[in-house]
Amino acid sequence: MTELSKIRNFSIVAHIDHGKSTLADRLIQETGTVQDRDMKEQLLDAMDIERERGITIKANTVRIDYTADDGEDYVLNLIDTPGHVDFAYEVSRSMRAVEGSLLVVDSTQGVEAQTLANVYQAIDADHELVPVFNKIDLPASDIDRVAEQVEDVIGIDASGAIPVSAKTGQGIHEVLEAIVKTLPAPKGTRDAPLKAMLVDSWYDAYLGVIVLVRIIDGVLKKGDRIKMMSNGSIHPVDRIGVFRPQMQAIDELGPGEIGFLTASIKQVRDTRVGDTITTEKKGADTPLPGFKPSQPVVFCGLFPVDNAEFEDLRDAIEKLALNDASFSFEMETSAALGFGFRCGFLGLLHLEVIRDRIEREYDIELITTAPSVIYHVYMRDGSMIELHNPADMPDLTHVDHLEEPRIKATILVPDDYLGDVLKLCQDRRGIQLDLTYAGSRAMVVYDLPLNEVVFDFYDRLKSVTKGYASFDYQMTGYRQDHLVKMQILVNDEPVDALSTMVHRDRAEQRGRAMCEKLKDLIPRHMFKIPIQAAIGGRIIARETLAALRKDVTAKCYGGDATRKRKLLDKQKAGKKKMRQFGKVDIPQEAFISALKMDG
Repeated sequence: MTELSKIRNFSIVAHIDHGKSTLADRLIQETGTVQDRDMKEQLLDAMDIERERGITIKANTVRIDYTADDGEDYVLNLIDTPGHVDFAYEVSRSMRAVEGSLLVVDSTQGVEAQTLANVYQAIDADHELVPVFNKIDLPASDIDRVAEQVEDVIGIDASGAIPVSAKTGQGIHEVLEAIVKTLPAPKGTRDAPLKAMLVDSWYDAYLGVIVLVRIIDGVLKKGDRIKMMSNGSIHPVDRIGVFRPQMQAIDELGPGEIGFLTASIKQVRDTRVGDTITTEKKGADTPLPGFKPSQPVVFCGLFPVDNAEFEDLRDAIEKLALNDASFSFEMETSAALGFGFRCGFLGLLHLEVIRDRIEREYDIELITTAPSVIYHVYMRDGSMIELHNPADMPDLTHVDHLEEPRIKATILVPDDYLGDVLKLCQDRRGIQLDLTYAGSRAMVVYDLPLNEVVFDFYDRLKSVTKGYASFDYQMTGYRQDHLVKMQILVNDEPVDALSTMVHRDRAEQRGRAMCEKLKDLIPRHMFKIPIQAAIGGRIIARETLAALRKDVTAKCYGGDATRKRKLLDKQKAGKKKMRQFGKVDIPQEAFISALKMDG
């Protein structure tokens, strides 16, 4: 049982690659929480895919014991958070469980878009902030310039910022002292009814559902019967513990502490993230304010390459959804691809990570359809339907108008590339809202349609700025626009997976580009294949893939010309029949490459 005044709860926030996980490693190492022989890089990133891509996907917690210079013993609860825009939901959840944040800024690169986004989340959660300037061991490090940027762009005082090098360990002791001295202790009453916030939950094959909790008031003991306030379900607590980063069982968790519990819960569905946990008897009356549920932004279909693997895919998706509160799915069927699932993601990186995890952890080969967003379709009779998949677009005679989702995008970019970025946003039907300068970098704010951004906007942005731009966005709402559904017909058959929603003014250009691309991507067959783009019943672009030729007259020498004619006519009739019954195989990579909008 730890005194409240001796507990400090904090998270580490920063832009991608500014050194959050490495700083967490050093804090764990400096305090001797993990012995040197067990230490490894990015200790808290446990998933293979996190280690491989060098990014944090799930927020992870660890409890550290620290004896300060004044001889007092403190307990520090640290949450390492992701930096990527797709996982901002993980960050917002972690923020609600702690009282302060270490704001890590790379002293060679300065403030980036995600630094801003994460700082605002911390300020919204009333956090005390400690600025930390990382990577001072690099020759390009410039602390004064970065301090000036932090004060100009973010508007917080950077005079007490701590210069550190998370790689070499320089300045780590000062960070620990600052945590103890400047961050506030948690508040809470030990004698009040139990109120615990459910921060995260995931499934473990041996223990059932593991629930990460932050105790606000009261005490949680082993053997208590707990009640979930959102659905009223009751569970007996089997074990309580803390992460050091390995699980360590303890007898009770008091106010201000962060730990985990298991209570033989079978399904993660019963543990809603943001729920309040209390005791069955003499419980709390009012729940804590929960988190906003995450809204999926990008939708796409996942289909098994081999239809026999459909049930395996269902299991895999259900298991992943257990651990990932922000991933949603429902069944769908497609004429071309058979049975599969329509899944919702927070962004393209999230989509890639889930797809990689299914292919790697469950060994299922997947076909991914074009990512799309949710459109609002207003019908003539005054009703509104949500359109997740362009292939389900209702008959246009009943449709009054369409609305598409818009986002507010913040892009930080060095001056030299500003023109290219403005052109890119203009090409994607963007409306400029603001343009300001922070030193030699411009901060551009644009109102953009989300469907122009989900596919490859981020890749294009990185390539036109040679990787120097940083990008962050938030949803702003829906707006009416002139959108149409464009279908691709291959050999007169519509291909569901290639249906997309496009702006009327750009439809012909996009249709022509897609037909030309598919012509290069689809292998030639024995018969000629027309590839067409259509809006409704009107063909707007066409390419023809020539047939493979076989010389049937090779054996025919001498004699009458009609003999040759006869053989050619016979071949022509054969090709016509083939075209009627022939099936065109479209390779998997054709789906994805056809949809990328280059230049």
